[in-house]
Amino acid sequence: MIHPLFLAHDGSSSLADIPKQRIPEFRQSILDAIRDGARLSALFGCPVNNALRLFAVLAHGDTGKLSVTSTEAVDSSYPALTPECPQAHLFEREIYEQWNVDPTGHPWLKPVRFERARAGGEGSRPIPVNEAAARREMTFFQVEGEEVHEVAVGPVHAGIIEPGHFRFQCHGETVLHLEISLGYQHRGIEKALVGGPSKRTFHYMETLAGDTTIGHATAYCHNVEALAGTSISARAQAIRGIALELERMANHIGDLGALAGDIGFLPTLSYCGRIRGDILNLTSLVCGNRFGRGLIRPGGVYFDIGSEMVETIRERLHSILQDAQSAVGLLWQSSSVLARFEGVGTLDAETAKSIGMVGVAARACGLRQDIRHDFPAGVYRVARIPMAARREGDVMARAMVRWLEMGHSAAFILDQLDVLPEGPVSGEVGMFPAASHLSVALVEGWRGEICHVAVTDATGRYQGYKVVDPSFHNWFGLALVLRTQQISDFPLCNKSFNLSYCGHDL
Repeated sequence: MIHPLFLAHDGSSSLADIPKQRIPEFRQSILDAIRDGARLSALFGCPVNNALRLFAVLAHGDTGKLSVTSTEAVDSSYPALTPECPQAHLFEREIYEQWNVDPTGHPWLKPVRFERARAGGEGSRPIPVNEAAARREMTFFQVEGEEVHEVAVGPVHAGIIEPGHFRFQCHGETVLHLEISLGYQHRGIEKALVGGPSKRTFHYMETLAGDTTIGHATAYCHNVEALAGTSISARAQAIRGIALELERMANHIGDLGALAGDIGFLPTLSYCGRIRGDILNLTSLVCGNRFGRGLIRPGGVYFDIGSEMVETIRERLHSILQDAQSAVGLLWQSSSVLARFEGVGTLDAETAKSIGMVGVAARACGLRQDIRHDFPAGVYRVARIPMAARREGDVMARAMVRWLEMGHSAAFILDQLDVLPEGPVSGEVGMFPAASHLSVALVEGWRGEICHVAVTDATGRYQGYKVVDPSFHNWFGLALVLRTQQISDFPLCNKSFNLSYCGHDL
C-alpha cells in the first residue's frame, strides 16, 4: 500500500513525491487518519496532466504534522467518504458540483455554491448527469408530520448582512432541522487564481473574507515563501503576529457587543462597537487601513513599527483593555444575560469533532485545537500564546472563549512590542521551482483554521489553488445547535458562531 506523504507545515513538496493511491487505498488512508485523531483540512480536485486528481490534506494535531495523499478520478464516481467520515460531507458535495465526480452513497448531494447554474459557454462545467441529479440540486430537506411547518429566512436580510437562505423545519416553535443554503456570494476566486501569480492575485487574497484580511494574506504568503524557498526576518514575523492578533481582538469584541445586542443588552453593545473601532484604528495606525490591507506581503511586511508607534500602540491598548473590561464585565454580572446565554445552542465535543469544526466554536465545545499551538509558524514558533477553551458548547462558552482570547492576544501584542527584533521588515522573494509542486499553509484566523493549498505546474504557475475558510467547516455546526431550540434563538446562535458567507462562497 502506498502511504501518505508527511509534509512540513508551511513547506512544499514536489508533486511527483505526493503519493498517487488507488481509490480504495485513498479512502482507507483518509479514514485511518481520521480514526487516529487527524482532521480533514482540505479535500479537493485539481487537473494535473490532463487528468483530474483528488488531493486530501490531513492535519495531525497531536504530532504537529500534515499528511497529503491523492488519487486520480479515473471514473465518474467513487464510494463516498461521508457515511464513515462526516468531515468530508461538504468537500464531497463541492467535488461533485465542480467536477461531476459522484461520491456514491453521499446522503445529500446538493450544490454548495450552485456553480452549474452560473456556468455557460466554452469551458463551462458539465450539467447534472441525469434528471434525478437535477432535481436534487433544487430540493430542500423536509420533515413530515402533523403540525410540522417550514419557515424560510433570506437570502435577503435586513441591514447590511450578507445573503444566505435558512430553511427551518419546525414543530410549533421548536426547530427540528435547519438547512443552510449559501452560494449567493460566489465570485469564482479559486478559478481566477489559476495561471497566477498575477497582479490581481494578492488582491483576491486580501478580499476573500474582508474581516480576515490578515489571516488569509498571511496564509498565502506562507505558501509563496515555501514555494520560493524564502525566509522572512524575525521583525517581519513579529509584525505579522501583532497584526493577526489585532484582527482577532477587533472581531471578538465586535462579536461580544453583537451578542449583547441580540438580547437587547444595549450598554455592552454600544461600548463594544466603539472599542472595536479603537482596535481597528491601531491596525490603521500601522499601515493606513483599518482592516490591514496593504500590510502583509510575500517576503515580509510593507510597513514597520517604529519606537514612537510602539509607545502609542502600548498606551492605546492599555486604555482599550480597561474599557473592554468595563463593557464586557457588564455581561457576566447580569443575570438576564446569563439566562439567555447559558444552555442555549449547545453542541458536544464528540459531534463537533465528527463534523470537523474548528476555531472558537470547536474550542467552546472542549476541543483543544489551535493552529498557533499545533502547527506553529512564524513568530508563534518562539512566542507561545495560551489556548482558551470551554466545555459547555453553548452561547455562553463561545462568548467566554472570545473574551479569554482577547486578553491573551493583548498580552501577546504587548510582549512582542517589548521585544520587537531589529532588522529589515521585507526581503526579496525567489522564483517558484520550474517543476510541479504542492504547498500547504495553515493559519489560526480569528474564526479558526485557515487552509491554503497551492499546486503549481512545470512553469511555476498555479494550476490549482484551494482555500478553506473556517466557516466552511462550521456552518453545519450552526445547523446542528438549532435542533430542539426555539426558533427565536436563531439570531443569538447565529451570532455566537458569526460565520462568513463570502469566505464560504469564495
